[in-house]
Amino acid sequence: MAEIIQRDGTWAFDGDTVRITPGLHRSVPLFRQTYGEVAVPLTAVSGIVLEPERRGGRLRLRLREGADPLLQATCGRLPDAADPYRLTVDADRTGVAEYVAEEIRRALLLDRVPKEPAKAYLLPGPPVPVSVRTSDGTVSFDGTRVRIDWADTSERVKRAGGPRIIGMGDLVRVEWLPHTGHEDGSLRFVTRESEVSELPPEKDPYALDLWGSARRDLLAALVATAITARLPHPSTRTGPATGAPPSGAPVPSAVSVPPAASGHHDVLLRQLSELGRLHRDGVLTDEEFARTKAVVLRGFREGSG
Repeated sequence: MAEIIQRDGTWAFDGDTVRITPGLHRSVPLFRQTYGEVAVPLTAVSGIVLEPERRGGRLRLRLREGADPLLQATCGRLPDAADPYRLTVDADRTGVAEYVAEEIRRALLLDRVPKEPAKAYLLPGPPVPVSVRTSDGTVSFDGTRVRIDWADTSERVKRAGGPRIIGMGDLVRVEWLPHTGHEDGSLRFVTRESEVSELPPEKDPYALDLWGSARRDLLAALVATAITARLPHPSTRTGPATGAPPSGAPVPSAVSVPPAASGHHDVLLRQLSELGRLHRDGVLTDEEFARTKAVVLRGFREGSG
């Protein structure tokens, strides 16, 4: 057993699994404490490094692409302090840290663990049900559906529609962006009838606008991860991977429009009705309404052709 115990947490390796337990110190972020212990199978690991720092170092466990739903859902946007695969090491413990790292490297070589992207998630993600209260409302996921109960401070267009319930079978992906303190974050749910629009998160009835406590709103990533773990693995799809888009890319919103292949009149009427309501409520300008309506009709005609 190779083990290192630090204020941030404990890493223990038994030859098959790297068990990562968050520390109890008040400096450990709420997200890490809530996410809890992570058992990483050796088959999910691609490497480990000890990065030197002025006052010690930092252990960094690298996982194979596609092996972990947390990394898939957060797309590298998780703050360093909240990342369970990083451990701050005191100067007098760097020797122990290097021993742990060397044991993991040796096991990777002996077991010939591939470095190629995984074809399935090798970690389970958070257990369900999971519920998180954010600045824009409370989002809950029970494994079969997502429910959003809007806060009193949510935009009127969101509250007017009542709780938003999305079945797991309707979800294509979930997109998470953190609230950094300088920029608002968001948690968007893209369904099979969704398409890119210009609605901002605060007015998107399929999105939570994360603008309050960055510490609390970061927990929305728990829901994003739990959902991602239960969606088809990215390797099985030819479209965009589950999770937030790369940094700098436009973040899709979720105004429902029918997919090109559907061709169902009830879908068309439902979407046109919703667009009309958003226009009447002042959420969409005349130009936005006309543009989005044209997208809806074009998608319907292409799907019927």
